[in-house]
Amino acid sequence: MPADSVAAHSGAAHSGAGRTVPERLLLRLEWRVVRRLDGRLAGGYRTGRRGTGTDLAGLREYVAGDDARHIDWNATARLGEPQLRLFNEDREVTVWLVLDRSASMTIGPPGRGKQDVLAELALVLARLFARGGNRVGALLYDNGAVRTVPPGTGRTHVLRIGAELARDRAPAAKSKYKGTTDLAAMLDAVARLARRRALIIVISDFIGDGDWEGSLRRLVPRHEVAALRVTDTADDELPEAGLVVVEDAETGEQLVIDTSDPLLRVRLRAEVEGRDASLDAGMRKAGVPAHRVTTTADLVTALIDVVVSTKRRLG
Repeated sequence: MPADSVAAHSGAAHSGAGRTVPERLLLRLEWRVVRRLDGRLAGGYRTGRRGTGTDLAGLREYVAGDDARHIDWNATARLGEPQLRLFNEDREVTVWLVLDRSASMTIGPPGRGKQDVLAELALVLARLFARGGNRVGALLYDNGAVRTVPPGTGRTHVLRIGAELARDRAPAAKSKYKGTTDLAAMLDAVARLARRRALIIVISDFIGDGDWEGSLRRLVPRHEVAALRVTDTADDELPEAGLVVVEDAETGEQLVIDTSDPLLRVRLRAEVEGRDASLDAGMRKAGVPAHRVTTTADLVTALIDVVVSTKRRLG
């Protein structure tokens, strides 16, 4: 599976003001989403290691060579022996965003399809993590091709990720591959990239096949993993429109169906419920929190749940 490390991309379309498409999108998200999240997601990430952070973890007896500035004089007077303050050490987090760019992610209304929601989620999450000094990388997956943005920090790096999202789907994937998304291969791809412990956030509709549960279980012991499942009503429901031609977005297979057939609608509903139940069960077995984000969802509400839960797991 080919993978190319993406250089800074400067070919995005420019507005009259000279801003690229990713710049305009990020500005809009910073105003509409990030500012509303500020103050509601305060606080850094902590590790169990002891260091020089700001959160008091406890006390221990002072020994020669310790930094005398950390002596707790009140506790020392109370216990009669020099006591040293211990703190939780602040740390930077390496974050990998796994972004599903397969054909099924193009479903949804123009300007608010699943791919549009994925782009907004990716940019907001990258901005939130990167501005705190955390390193954020991205893996854009489309079966026949994988594009990667190595981890980096700062707003310019977030725009680099946005520039990749603004590019068309990989030509190799569109021309060579006709099949459902291999979810296992997507997870295995990030496993090869994330050599050190990281927070891995998978943003996908999880429509696909492969032994993704096995890949997920292999990923979890080494990393913190969260899943954002992006959905649209078109994934689950058929409009009652009589005879229509439907096409599988991933395989290209076409069928003529009668959308008003009640038996067909019952079977479709059963298949959708079975798929959802299987997905939820696999996530629970792996111990991975799964957050469902619809194309009509308010991003602030969705992201508060996502970021708070990941901070709790990392803390």
